[in-house]
Amino acid sequence: MTDFLSRYRQQWFSDGGGVRRDFLAGVVVALALIPEAIGFSIIAGVDPRVGLYASVAIAMVIAFVGGRPGMISAATAAVAVLVVPLVRDHGVEYLFAATILMGLIQIVAGLLRLDLLMQFVSRSVITGFVNALAILIFLAQLPQLTEVTWETYAMVAGGLAIIYLFPRITKAVPSPLVAILVLSAVSIGLGLPVNTVGDMGKLPEGLPSLALPNVPLSIETLRIILPYSLTMAAVGLLESLLTAQIVDDMTDTDSDKKQECAGQGTANIVAAFFGGMGGCAMIGQSVINVTSGGRGRLSTFVAGAFLLFLLAVLGSFVGRIPMPALVAVMIMVSIGTFSWNSIPNLRHHPATSSIVMVTTVVVVVATHDLSLGVLAGVLLSGIFFAGKVQRMMSVERESSADGLVYRVTGQIFFASVDRFTRAFQTEEQAARVLIDVSAAHFWDISGVAALDKIIARLRREGCAVDVVGYNRASADIIDRFALHDKTGVEMGAVPH
Repeated sequence: MTDFLSRYRQQWFSDGGGVRRDFLAGVVVALALIPEAIGFSIIAGVDPRVGLYASVAIAMVIAFVGGRPGMISAATAAVAVLVVPLVRDHGVEYLFAATILMGLIQIVAGLLRLDLLMQFVSRSVITGFVNALAILIFLAQLPQLTEVTWETYAMVAGGLAIIYLFPRITKAVPSPLVAILVLSAVSIGLGLPVNTVGDMGKLPEGLPSLALPNVPLSIETLRIILPYSLTMAAVGLLESLLTAQIVDDMTDTDSDKKQECAGQGTANIVAAFFGGMGGCAMIGQSVINVTSGGRGRLSTFVAGAFLLFLLAVLGSFVGRIPMPALVAVMIMVSIGTFSWNSIPNLRHHPATSSIVMVTTVVVVVATHDLSLGVLAGVLLSGIFFAGKVQRMMSVERESSADGLVYRVTGQIFFASVDRFTRAFQTEEQAARVLIDVSAAHFWDISGVAALDKIIARLRREGCAVDVVGYNRASADIIDRFALHDKTGVEMGAVPH
């Protein structure tokens, strides 16, 4: 318990100036969250307050209960696009109810350790996910860069110059924060004709209030919200766990994925009670946080708390922040997020890995659905892996004084049974056949059924068949499921 409290305190208040860095990084993230949250609210068809209050609540709560310090969670497009039909057909109160159920499902997922499924997501899929998200972040800025004044382009260029050149002067203050403040001062001072945060939507006034969703507590309500809640929970956890892995890699630290699942659920429940929509981890804002120096839980909390302060106290000023400043920050995020070395690696990495990575990118960018892209990448990885393993299986045939000897090497499972069976389809006849499986392993009932089929056919043809060399695991599965042959032993290397 003492070690846990010490580690938890360290995650909040790290040494060596970490508190100052976390605070400043959180301020930058809070400013970047505003147009995103408003945009996601518009996507979902709800008032901007729903996205903004969700971002406040989720960020502040996840700072305490999440498993990945320094990662930013808030309202996201991945969840917003899923609830459009629900809001359209039933209203925003059903969205709040669905978000509560989403959170409960995520907590259960954490208790069931569904986070372990991330072990089946290959590095190629993660790289594709990162690259696709970088492309989507950039594409999301294009509406702010089309049919605008030349001052907009000048401010974006100036913002990027500040972001990349200011660290050469000092790293005491995050350069994205400097860019936002300088460009805001220039835009307001000169009255430049550029889009502002206020043009994205009306900012809320005052603080959010605690309330239960105004929906009937009935089976009918559950029938309506359950499909949405399941999808929201799955997509939210998928994006959160992938983002956690990316932040792990960026900071060279580890995180508690089980705790992150439960933390995401808790944060979403709280957000719904304060009139917010569902959300999850955000890779763009997490990259902003990490690159600005944020590493601890304090940076995540400050992002939510400062966003609340901006909305409640400085709403009129926030509405005048020029969008080109935030576009410059998000372009920086897009550039920093993209895995540039993955492009030359396409020629050097195995073709299957490159295909998985490119497929993930294409599906995500084409559908704007991160879950579909990751699912496509995982399925393709599994197919390629099964194909690779089944090609490693071989059967060698040789003649002996007693008859024929088949020596089987490799893994016998559903993907390799066809090659395994065809290896015994020969016109060469023998009175006795010995099948040596000492260098093979039977993994599933498909492999057992294939061996059954071979033995039955050979015996119908008048051959005396012996199988030798079962290892312990193969002997166990053969004894349990074989029809024509049993090992009759507890350990392998013993003939029938």
